[in-house]
Amino acid sequence: MAVLNILRYPDPRLHQVARPVEFFDERLRQLVRDMAETMYAAPGVGLAATQVDVHERIVVIDVSDTKDQLQVFVNPKVVAASDERKVYEEGCLSVPGIYDEVERPDRVRVEAFDEHGKPFAIDADGLLAVCIQHEIDHLDGRVFVQYLSRLKQSRIRTRLLKGDREAA
Repeated sequence: MAVLNILRYPDPRLHQVARPVEFFDERLRQLVRDMAETMYAAPGVGLAATQVDVHERIVVIDVSDTKDQLQVFVNPKVVAASDERKVYEEGCLSVPGIYDEVERPDRVRVEAFDEHGKPFAIDADGLLAVCIQHEIDHLDGRVFVQYLSRLKQSRIRTRLLKGDREAA
């Protein structure tokens, strides 16, 4: 297994739309293992393949306190969402140190495949629902800061680029 490099906003590769996975093979399963290791090492609760510069529709999530309940979503689709919406504070491994409130549907039903190609559906609410929607946004080329005002987006971009220059 390997810890992969996580792209940082405003890297344009974060806005690339991921293509569906066609082959459920050992390469896919190794990528899932590497993504999980990367997510846990970061540490985070979710990671989309787009964030590690692999533009395929793959997400790993673990919202458990014990960090031992990995969930894998390949080709995930939100097929139903509640009318009720809630505001949650979100952060992102690609936007380190930035947290802000985003409003999303409170409950979702998602259909996906596991890493072996077995289809499943899940009803999610609370943090899991937020995380699933956040990670699917990554697969669609969207970063959570895009839900914020243009002024906040500009400030975040400037702050992160300044941090990258200082680190170099």
